[in-house]
Amino acid sequence: MDIQDLNILFEDNHVLVCVKPPGVLSQADGLDRQDMLTLIKEYLKNKYQKPGNVYLGLVHRLDFNVGGVMVFAKTSKAASRLSESMRIHDFTKEYFAVIEANLPIGSKGELIDYIAKDEVEKIAYITNESSGKLSKLEYEVIDKKTINNKELSLVKVLLISGRFHQIRLQFSSRNMPLYGDTKYGHRTREKDRELGLFAYQLSFPHPITQELMIYKVIPNTLLFKMFNL
Repeated sequence: MDIQDLNILFEDNHVLVCVKPPGVLSQADGLDRQDMLTLIKEYLKNKYQKPGNVYLGLVHRLDFNVGGVMVFAKTSKAASRLSESMRIHDFTKEYFAVIEANLPIGSKGELIDYIAKDEVEKIAYITNESSGKLSKLEYEVIDKKTINNKELSLVKVLLISGRFHQIRLQFSSRNMPLYGDTKYGHRTREKDRELGLFAYQLSFPHPITQELMIYKVIPNTLLFKMFNL
């Protein structure tokens, strides 16, 4: 991926909203893999002919194999205010998830758990109130298909609390793993199979004007094209 391939939805002096493709990191992890933070810094450096380091604040993350809408802060003030918006739940993230289950279209549900993270194994797990963080999401089933003799449901997910691998873990714990999830779902030899998760909508108050900013992207990958979005 080159900087000219960046899909930038909005940019002003304070924030930059773009689409992260699956297979690109949100932030560098020490390995030789591309990440959005570095790519956007390079874009800003070239666009504005800035010498030296370019400030760019990482406000939130998406997993390596998850695509979707992200916002970055171009000033420290914007970063601080966006982080505060996340803390008080003025920052809304919505996802499409393809789960391995046969659910009625139009059905809705809420998943509530206490989740903790194993920092060594880099995996999340459900625990109790004393050792985990309260984790909630709401979902609605919007379509379903049978693909390769497997019943799949497309759900729209509103993430109430953004924990590490929360959506993947909560659905998997109910025997409804995400399609292509080899960590929390079924072990498969198809290592390159697309993960059925995409952050399609992001809304937040602009850190300076307080105007409500809403950005939506419909995924166009092979898996999601099979469903009615």
